[in-house]
Amino acid sequence: METKKLNVTQTIKEGFQYGLKNFFPLLLMVILYVVTVWIPYLNVGTTIGIYKAVIKVGRGETIDPTAIFAKENFKNLHGFFLLFGLLYMGIFVASCFMFIPGIVMSIAWGFAMYFFLDKNVSPLKALQLSYDSTFGNKWRIFATNLLCGILIGIICGGLACIPKVGPVLTVIATVILCAVMVGVEGVMYNFFSKVADDILADKKECCCKEEPVEEVKTEA
Repeated sequence: METKKLNVTQTIKEGFQYGLKNFFPLLLMVILYVVTVWIPYLNVGTTIGIYKAVIKVGRGETIDPTAIFAKENFKNLHGFFLLFGLLYMGIFVASCFMFIPGIVMSIAWGFAMYFFLDKNVSPLKALQLSYDSTFGNKWRIFATNLLCGILIGIICGGLACIPKVGPVLTVIATVILCAVMVGVEGVMYNFFSKVADDILADKKECCCKEEPVEEVKTEA
């Protein structure tokens, strides 16, 4: 199967467009998450809710900011914690090999949680699916995140230089840009979700193919 390439500039453009178009729901969701993230146990459900919101963003759906508090977010906590454990343990081990492999694996497994929640697959399968779907696109993912980080840094740095009100404006801009970044993440996930669907379809097709059965001739 031919590797599809992520368009970095188009991804950032579409992400910002969606973020600005749905600015207030995204902003309210980020604010609700920030003010409740310190509450034990509830913060697990809201974190899962944020992941689910990114999935909806990728599909172009309008999100409900209060959905991060939905009870269904707590349904599969054991899989959520297992995936997080496997993910960060794997990245830690990879980082022991001169740090660079850890960065590569963090990018390769970066969409595992989305696949786990969206594709209804096991934690191990989600990691494998994320690795396979991002194959050949790791530098593009890195470039997308880097360019967004530079843009945020320039905006926040410029606002911070304004006398007196600079720090306040920087905090406000950071929250706003975090909301917009949800749009960029959603667009990226939508791209790799389609790649993952192709991978799953190919594997299903291979499994469904019947092996030819040789006829055994018997002597009369």
